Parts: sequence; structure tokens; C-alpha cells
Amino acid sequence: MQEIERKFLVTSGDFKNEASREARIVQGFLNTNPNRTVRVRIYGEQGYITVKGKSSESGMSRFEWEHEISLAEAEELMKLCEPGVIEKKRFEVKSGNHVFEVDEFLGENKGLIVAEVELKSEAESFLKPSWIGKEVTGDVKYYNSNLSKKPYRKW
Repeated sequence: MQEIERKFLVTSGDFKNEASREARIVQGFLNTNPNRTVRVRIYGEQGYITVKGKSSESGMSRFEWEHEISLAEAEELMKLCEPGVIEKKRFEVKSGNHVFEVDEFLGENKGLIVAEVELKSEAESFLKPSWIGKEVTGDVKYYNSNLSKKPYRKW
């Protein structure tokens, strides 16, 4: 239940040509406390509820528990969420032995494109695609829970 990932800004739309999957995501937060964030997500036609703990000092790892729920349940829980729903398109792109999840944000966060790669350890190496830019791992302003309160367009 430990999630280890690194996050990067994306420098071009070239990732779309390499994507094996694309889906729409809508998510809200029942709780945005950094010690225990609780998220409701609709990913395509499926619902999820996720609890995330506080990030490590490096920002690369934290506790994550996720449970699949029905679309109807997710839609009902979205009504209880704090203000600031996140909308984005997610693209999955294979690079070497890893899959990058590239989020192209919509709505108030339009213009922001972020790629994440999940790792087995903080020291694990991976192949960076050419469209990967500045690393923003651990920069809390790029956390979805913060983007829901202070959208990219208002920076």
C-alpha cells in the first residue's frame, strides 16, 4: 500500500502519439488534509475511492489505499466533495519497463500537463521519454488536492 512515484512537467504533445490508452477522469476530494487526503474519482465508467497519507520527505512515496466502487456510488459521493472538482484526460504511455500516466488537465487547470511514473523503490531507474521536462516530485502545488483549491490558471 506504499505508492512510490515521480512527477514531471510535460514539454510537448508528442506523448499522445505514443499513448496506448486515453480516458477521462473527474475527481473530487472529501478531505484535503495533507496527512490524509480522501479522493473520489470517476475514471472512464468506473468509480474509485482513495485514501492517501502524508508524503515522505523526498515527496516520492506515501501510503495509498484505493478501492473500486460503482459509478453510481462515485457520482453520489462527488456531491459531498469539497469545492474544486478536477477534470483531466489521462494517457498511458509505455517507456522501457514502465508506464507513464500523463494527465492533461481541463477546466480551471487547463494548460497543465503532468506525467507520473510509479516505481518499486525510490532508487529505481527508468527511461525518460523525450517529452519529459522539469521534475516536480514533492512540489505540493502540483498535488491534485491543491489544484482543486488553487487551480493552475490562477497561479
